[in-house]
Amino acid sequence: MYNPAKHHRHSIRLKGYDYSQAGLYFITICTQNRACLFGKIENGIMILNDAGRMVENNWLKLPVRFQNIVLHEYIVMPNHFHAIMEIIGAPPVIAQNNTVAQNNSGTQNNSVAQNNTVAQNNTGTQNNSGTQNNSVAQNNSGTQNNSGTQNNSGTQNNSGTQNNEKGQPQGIAPKGKTVGDMVGAFESITTVEYIRGVKTNNWQKFNKKLWQRNYHEHIIRNEQSYIKISDYIKNNPANWVKDSLK
Repeated sequence: MYNPAKHHRHSIRLKGYDYSQAGLYFITICTQNRACLFGKIENGIMILNDAGRMVENNWLKLPVRFQNIVLHEYIVMPNHFHAIMEIIGAPPVIAQNNTVAQNNSGTQNNSVAQNNTVAQNNTGTQNNSGTQNNSVAQNNSGTQNNSGTQNNSGTQNNSGTQNNEKGQPQGIAPKGKTVGDMVGAFESITTVEYIRGVKTNNWQKFNKKLWQRNYHEHIIRNEQSYIKISDYIKNNPANWVKDSLK
C-alpha cells in the first residue's frame, strides 16, 4: 500500500524539474498542527462539516482558474487533503489570418499569411504576396496614375483570442504556472473562506495558519503507480485508524 509518510516525509522537489509541464501529480496538504477541522470519520466514511465542504468545493473550482488542469481522485480528510492533479498544457492558440482578394475577372483567391499586401488594378490582374506590412497600391487602367501610395500601418490579427490590458489572453491559463502556484492559490482561497467561516459561522479556530507551509507531491510516472495512489486515496477514510497523518 502507498505510504505518503515514507515517500514524502521531506517533500523534496526534484532539482531542475519543470513542475509546470504536462503530467500527473499526487498532492497531499495538511492542516497546521494536524488539527481536525474538516469533519470526522465514522465507520470508515468521511463525514464533511461545512468547512470540509468548502474545501471540496474550492478544489472542484480550481480548473476554472487554471484551465490547463484536470482533477482526478481526491479526498478531504479531517486534517489533510489528498488529490491527483493532471496538467494537460495550456490550450492552443490558433492564429488565423484570412485574406480575401477579388479581381475583375470574377476569380477569388483566399490566402492565409502573416502579413498581406494586395495590389489591384482594373486590368484583371492581381498579385498577392506576403510582406512585412499591409499596403494597398492602386493603378487605374494605366491612364491615370495615382502616385500616392496608401500604407496601412495598423495590423489586424484575427486569431480568435482576446487580450486583456496586461497582454494575457482571456480565458486561457497563464503559461508556466506550476503545481506549487496552483496549490498556493487553493490554500489562499480556502484560508480566506475559512476565516470568514470562523467570524460568521463559529467554525473552529486555527493556530495562525490553516495549512502547513509546505505540501507533499509525487510525480506519477506510470499506470501502475496511478492505480496504487488512486486506490490509496479512495481507501483513506477506511484506513484512518492507522493513518500516519492523524
